[in-house]
Amino acid sequence: MRQGPFAGRYPAVAVMVTFALIPYLALSAAIEPLVPTITAQLGMTPQMMSLASGLANAAYAAGTVLAVQLAQHLPQRRMLLAYAVVLVVGAVVTAGAVNGVMFTFGLIFLGLATSMLLIAAAPSLTIGFPKKRLPQTAMIMNMCVFGAVAIGPFIGGVQSAAGQWRPLFWIIAGIAVLALAMAVLTFEDAPPADPTAPRDLRAIGLAAAGCVLAFAGAARLTTHGLFDVEVALPMFVGLALIVTLITYQFRARRPLLTVRAVLTSSIPVAGVGLALFAAAASIAATSLTAAALMDELSAFRVGLLYLPELGGAIVMAVVFGVVISRRAMHYLPLVGMVLLAAGIVVFQLALPANQPLVLLGAALTGLALGATVAPALFVTGFSLQSNSLQRVFAIIELLRAVAAFLVAPILANIVVAASADRLDGTRHALWIGFGLAIAGAVFGIAVYALSGARPQKPDLDRFLEGDAAAWHSPPLLARLRGTAAPAPTRSEPVDRGLPAPAPIAEADLDRATPGPICFAYDGSDLARSAIVAAPGLVGPGRDAVVVCVWQPADVGFTPPPDERFDPNNAHEVARMAERVAAAGAHLAEQAGFRARSVAVEATPTWQGIVFAAQAEKARLIVLGPHPRGGLLAALQGSVSATVAAHTAIPVLFVPSPADTETDKTVESGASPQVNGRSAAVGVGE
Repeated sequence: MRQGPFAGRYPAVAVMVTFALIPYLALSAAIEPLVPTITAQLGMTPQMMSLASGLANAAYAAGTVLAVQLAQHLPQRRMLLAYAVVLVVGAVVTAGAVNGVMFTFGLIFLGLATSMLLIAAAPSLTIGFPKKRLPQTAMIMNMCVFGAVAIGPFIGGVQSAAGQWRPLFWIIAGIAVLALAMAVLTFEDAPPADPTAPRDLRAIGLAAAGCVLAFAGAARLTTHGLFDVEVALPMFVGLALIVTLITYQFRARRPLLTVRAVLTSSIPVAGVGLALFAAAASIAATSLTAAALMDELSAFRVGLLYLPELGGAIVMAVVFGVVISRRAMHYLPLVGMVLLAAGIVVFQLALPANQPLVLLGAALTGLALGATVAPALFVTGFSLQSNSLQRVFAIIELLRAVAAFLVAPILANIVVAASADRLDGTRHALWIGFGLAIAGAVFGIAVYALSGARPQKPDLDRFLEGDAAAWHSPPLLARLRGTAAPAPTRSEPVDRGLPAPAPIAEADLDRATPGPICFAYDGSDLARSAIVAAPGLVGPGRDAVVVCVWQPADVGFTPPPDERFDPNNAHEVARMAERVAAAGAHLAEQAGFRARSVAVEATPTWQGIVFAAQAEKARLIVLGPHPRGGLLAALQGSVSATVAAHTAIPVLFVPSPADTETDKTVESGASPQVNGRSAAVGVGE
């Protein structure tokens, strides 16, 4: 395998990611003060300049979907090099542009390459290094995205005061070249994610067409009204195509994006929704206020007044790094929305040009930006398995870009349409932004409350190892539907020194909860051994239900060796899970039980086991544990202990014959005696 001299070195990879993301994101916030200079020198109209920015933003949004598709079929690190080359080309073409067409194409390349680099590089930085690096990664990601955006107005103001724009663009090109150099130095060849995945040209086409139409329509708001056909038709058709993309991916048999997993689970829905509200509301707090201030102050002075926004972003990036491994991480986006609402109110009071209040408002907005979108992104990612992180980033960045880049021109149009007085119109738009900030906070709280979700400390070891999500996220609106999960609790330490469980007395089992015995069966030899050995422990002739838990893509069970199915096709996975469960039920019948089978879709696995046992009113849960010890056990955790911690149904471990013969210990958290309330404990992985 080829690799560069700095491959696997965290500081070098972090520098590469930083240089890759900063150029376009900083430029997108810095370009507004430079528009008069650029248009004059390149012979562009303001409408042409608006269209160039809109198409670049569309490329950024649609590029996330394209990057996920390419990652499935092409070597991922080699593609990262290709994206870095496109970034350099875009920066050089833009800086050296001699006309508007050349400038527009350069911006499009910059936007496209930046989003693809984000999807290709950021997840590997997040999950490709030990847990101790995660706080630093959180700070870097926060600063790359929102630090770059926060410093944009200052950079644009300084460059505008000089009456030039090319020096800034050549600096951007230089940073892009450094990003390419670091991509080469940190190169570590990696295979495609899934060469068998379908080539979903429909998803890519919907994303590209939807973003281009929506952003091109919004770009015409500089010279047209919101409901003029030149604006409304492409913009609303584009939004309809984006909605169609989300719906299509939600229902697809082998989706490119994990839309279904995100939109059916409470914490991801709260995280994505809050990120969208924050992205939309922050526009009112920054770009519109800055535009109004430039009627009274120079672009250079406005840039200086916005420097506290960078300071606030830095402070909150550090805070995010501290809380990312704590329960407080759930509260940070809510705090950010409150700070954003407060910043908008301060900006209201600062207009037309109260400079001390502008400084305060900028500081509050910087704190808010650092506390909302990046933390919400990680809250969403931690709710799913780490192998989904790349697709989660793609979904959030696609939707965030749509929210942020579409709301800006719409609110700017409202500024003009609402009142003949620009200042009065800006105040109207700021109140809309304030309402979005409050709505985002209320939305997040409501989703948690109505779904039974609770802030939890993330289990980062399990997440980084890919075994499970970092915490339990109940189904969306589970409390309203009467399916709320029991509150997650911390598992007690597992005692690995107890002997195999003795047979459970008939009287003890009869005193347990009435109902069948629940076997968790995943098709493994250990689960098979547990069913075979169970009659000697609980007695034959009882009712039993055999449960196989499955998930799309991750599957969650072992199919028969001669069976073939598509792991990314939810329907095929479900059918195979039913066959595995039926095979387990047949095995239980051979062992002397009256058995039937159930296949359950659930993430994580322990949740499906517990829910199925509760739904069947099981008297006992029986599983064959996968014995682990030492460092592996510490890193991967135990589904067994998690099941035992989340149910009052007695739980029995049944060791495999090999474990018994070699005197290996069995995972256990209590005596094998059944007491009717506490778990006897025993749960298979």
